[in-house]
Amino acid sequence: MFDLVTRDIKFISGVGPQRAAVLNKELGIYSLHDLIYYFPYKYVDRSRIYYIHEIDGNMPYIQLKGEILGFEAIGEGRQRRLTAHFSDGTGVVDLVWFQGIKYILGKYKLHEEYIIFGKPTVFNGRINVAHPDIDKSDELKLSSVGLQPYYNTTEKMKRSFLNSHAIEKMMATVIQQIQEPLPETLSPKLLAEHHLMPLTEALRNIHFPANPDLLRRAQYRLKFEELFYVQLNILRYAKDRQRRYRGYVFEKVGDVFNTFYAKNLPFQLTGAQKRVLKEIRNDVGSGRQMNRLLQGDVGSGKTLVALMSMLLALDNGYQACMMAPTEILANQHYETIKELLFGMDIRVELLTGSIKGKKREAILSGLLTGDVHILIGTHAVIEDTVNFSSLGFVVIDEQHRFGVAQRARLWSKNNQPPHVLVMTATPIPRTLAMTLYGDLDVSVIDELPPGRKPITTVHQFDNRRESMYRSVQKQIDEGRQVYIVYPLIKESEKIDLKNLEEGYQHILEEFPKCKVCKVHGKMKPTEKDEQMQLFVSGEAQIMVATTVIEVGVNVPNASVMIIENAERFGLSQLHQLRGRVGRGAEQSYCILVTNYKLTEDTRKRLEIMVRTNDGFEIAEADLKLRGPGDLEGTQQSGVAFDLKIADIARDGQLLQYVRSIAEEIVEHDFAAQNPENEILWRQLKALRKTNVNWAAIS
Repeated sequence: MFDLVTRDIKFISGVGPQRAAVLNKELGIYSLHDLIYYFPYKYVDRSRIYYIHEIDGNMPYIQLKGEILGFEAIGEGRQRRLTAHFSDGTGVVDLVWFQGIKYILGKYKLHEEYIIFGKPTVFNGRINVAHPDIDKSDELKLSSVGLQPYYNTTEKMKRSFLNSHAIEKMMATVIQQIQEPLPETLSPKLLAEHHLMPLTEALRNIHFPANPDLLRRAQYRLKFEELFYVQLNILRYAKDRQRRYRGYVFEKVGDVFNTFYAKNLPFQLTGAQKRVLKEIRNDVGSGRQMNRLLQGDVGSGKTLVALMSMLLALDNGYQACMMAPTEILANQHYETIKELLFGMDIRVELLTGSIKGKKREAILSGLLTGDVHILIGTHAVIEDTVNFSSLGFVVIDEQHRFGVAQRARLWSKNNQPPHVLVMTATPIPRTLAMTLYGDLDVSVIDELPPGRKPITTVHQFDNRRESMYRSVQKQIDEGRQVYIVYPLIKESEKIDLKNLEEGYQHILEEFPKCKVCKVHGKMKPTEKDEQMQLFVSGEAQIMVATTVIEVGVNVPNASVMIIENAERFGLSQLHQLRGRVGRGAEQSYCILVTNYKLTEDTRKRLEIMVRTNDGFEIAEADLKLRGPGDLEGTQQSGVAFDLKIADIARDGQLLQYVRSIAEEIVEHDFAAQNPENEILWRQLKALRKTNVNWAAIS
């Protein structure tokens, strides 16, 4: 039996070094194992053949059987295309190719019987099929094809003739070579108890299912395994840490906390804030090291809860620190906390990359002597030069920008790790939280502080700009500020930046009396900060920006958020952006601008945004709408490991189910002594070594 893991892809017939290099680069496929685990994204039933007279331009993929009557090349240079007239006796369709013309002419003969497969469209009154799959009719056994797999390919691959069909052929070659069963990756007990298909059978049926039932069983087996190991990894890691590390015990609620509560609290705590503080108090008094995720929408008062938790540490003789992802955000936390602690004898310092020289030295020595009680800063606080006398409590703002590896660096600052509170304004659905932050306990603040008005959201088509600008002008006249956000995605970066520039010029013309600043990710950090500052200080009334402003900046005076091309943003992103306004007591507005042409999904998305302000409802809907593929999409990269087949949104139930199975195994067999689990621990070890980025999870 040959070893799939070590066998290089270039040795499969029909691949060779050139194609192998494309597969390496484009899909990260190096070995036969990588190839077999590259799963189809859809299946098409190829058991039926249509007649040409039955088809129209609205049909999905179809098959026709007939012959090529003649070829015709049209156009010159880059515009050149090849058309073949294809007939089955009931009518004629045009097959069209825009590249690879020489190859096509050499390969396909006139008046031979072929089966073609592709998507029909109508062009100039004729039915066209662009870049069809073509097989000789005697080579293609229809019934055996059944459900044909479709694989995702990139533009570069298509240029090397590595389309879905080519990958399917490679797959067939490899699967045929598997004579004996592959080594199993789940224990016999799990397979039997949960009625799972054996691995070899599952891999065969995921690529070439004879019928929908076998496909469903194969998918279930592979999803089960994938999610199971993600959970086993997280739970083992959390358990290991619990065992290894004791937590500092904060025994008392003392003067610092009580003075703050009595004198400095700006408003009554909401019920949700009180509940979360109680959860934190129980954790820090238990002797276990706390690792808690605090979720709460923008403006729900997370910072106040974090500060009061830090005061608990001070009462018990420990220092606290708070980390933010950017300098602007760290500055903001520093200002807010200084203000909240006014009149109290607590030394708070700010440490960011731009604080240098004597000032920096004074802070560092104050940390060592214990004179600095609370340190606020960017990730610069976890550098080796920064040491504390007794760090007992750490707050991390915006977890999704701050991986577990960095969290671990914090723990090494002390003999005993501090308590950790992670804050995020991105509401995360439960299933996703279990996967991303399975090692953290979750608390939620789900009510807004008194006096905050919910944001009014409206959807407007872009031909109504005049009236929109009039209402914006009215807000500016009343002394408010406005955000205008443009999408920016890697794939279309040049076009997007051009749109932003044009938009900026357009706004300058429309609002000649206003000062307008602009911010995008391609600017130098100093330039970005300067522009941001203009807005924060109130000097500029309008800010034109890309999504750079998603996390962070607090401008209570900003009351309007206009999102251009809102159809290009995910729900969570729209919600995050919307949360940048509505921070003052005034009524705020979010205007989603799109053109008329919207898909059904987009329409749903915008309707949800207009209907609700509840971040959790939005996150759940987002997960369901966006589905699997885009979780790691360009816009929303939050998930660090690559799930090849499971989808956290659709497979939420399965995720919870496998988590309970993994919990039981970790509970009863933590030392990995039980022989029936030997396969599981071995497989987990192997997975940790491979290309899955587990470090990002654990």
